Amino acid sequence: MIYNPYPYQDFAKNHIIENPHCGLLLDMGLGKTVSTLTAINELKYDYFDVSKVLVIAPLKVAESTWSDEIEKWDHIKNLKISKILGTPAKRLKAIKAEADIYIINRENVEWLVKQCLNDWPFDMIVIDELSSFKSAGTNRFRNLRKVIPLSTRIVGLTGTPTPNGLIDLWPQLYLLDRGERLGKTLTGFKDTYFKPGRRNGYIVFDWKLKEGSEDAIHNKIKDICISMSAKDYLDLPERIDNIIKIKLPDDVKAKYKTLEEDLILEITKDDSPIVADGAAVLTNKLLQFANGAVYKENKEVQELHNEKLKALEEIIDVANGKPVLVFYNYKHDLSRMMEYLKSYKPKKLETHEDITEWNKGNIRVLLVHPMSAGHGLNLQAGGNIIVWFGLTWSLELYQQGNARLDRQGQKEKVVVNHLVAEGTVDEDVMAALQRKELNQDLLLKAVKARVLKRG
Repeated sequence: MIYNPYPYQDFAKNHIIENPHCGLLLDMGLGKTVSTLTAINELKYDYFDVSKVLVIAPLKVAESTWSDEIEKWDHIKNLKISKILGTPAKRLKAIKAEADIYIINRENVEWLVKQCLNDWPFDMIVIDELSSFKSAGTNRFRNLRKVIPLSTRIVGLTGTPTPNGLIDLWPQLYLLDRGERLGKTLTGFKDTYFKPGRRNGYIVFDWKLKEGSEDAIHNKIKDICISMSAKDYLDLPERIDNIIKIKLPDDVKAKYKTLEEDLILEITKDDSPIVADGAAVLTNKLLQFANGAVYKENKEVQELHNEKLKALEEIIDVANGKPVLVFYNYKHDLSRMMEYLKSYKPKKLETHEDITEWNKGNIRVLLVHPMSAGHGLNLQAGGNIIVWFGLTWSLELYQQGNARLDRQGQKEKVVVNHLVAEGTVDEDVMAALQRKELNQDLLLKAVKARVLKRG
């Protein structure tokens, strides 16, 4: 296919070429991948500025997205890819292969650094979904920062740089400029731009921006980071968001209320604040219950209701054969849907072939965990109907999941259906998603308020 770039894609490409360390904070669907590949092609074959490029990406993206883009566009078909995936032996072979671009999934960054630290072969690093390096305490961040100085060019790509607020920016910017703009340490960044929020002694639960800090941070990074919103550049079909309310039987509602109150009391003894471990236990149990089943202490699954399964089947029926993309959270959600919907021959997204078959329209119901398809996958050719069987409290995963269909190349109105169990934590998650303010702390405050009000 002949590549006729939009002006904003040329702008993004030139930004990469002109800035050895840069970030593209572009909305989903604006073509970050092809813009970056075009820049790589020019840097290697026109400017002779790079030799070997390392791309770090989520696994599914590493497996297919970059190679699919190269196959799609005539002007970059000359680029050779080596995928550093699979067993250690296969990865070692891929490192030694002759190629222009070497792609690895982010989970294997630590392994790659150990293998190549003393003879780092990559003069350019592209971090696809830079926001997956937003935590400075992870092994992937610690290892990548070791080799950043060994590469002359660094590019960060993401559509959601700050899913939990500007506090997420420091690790990402450090990988781009080694602390030149936002400081050499996370502590220094916090001290400069934030003040402690809720705390218990020395433990700070959240951080609040100081007055003027938001503008100050934006001004610090604007020379190397460009931000673009899809709504400003793309004429996308309308998106319709439906909230489908699920009524639980009275006996099920009674069990839910008991579980909710017991967990709140257990986690917030003596009015103490809800801590991370307790919050995770609480939200997971309540979200599971709303979906229809929970894991017991022995890891067995206790089924409680099938109201969401009934609603999902109705959506599939009303779709009249059109493909439906379903997001789920828990393994028991998946197994229950596979059994309940077996007459529709549902398929779990696992391989590149699954993506191909979906985009051909050969899969009627595709079951996807948002973490496995949250970034970079192009599924818009296969359908326009999304169902969130279980809601996620990760705003990043929610936005990225919807963008698999709601993106450039979509020809029909995208319909996003949310199954929301009435009187449950689902309602709090949905309200927070609509405000685009979702994090676990806000969710737990809402849950606690619901219980106290009821009491």
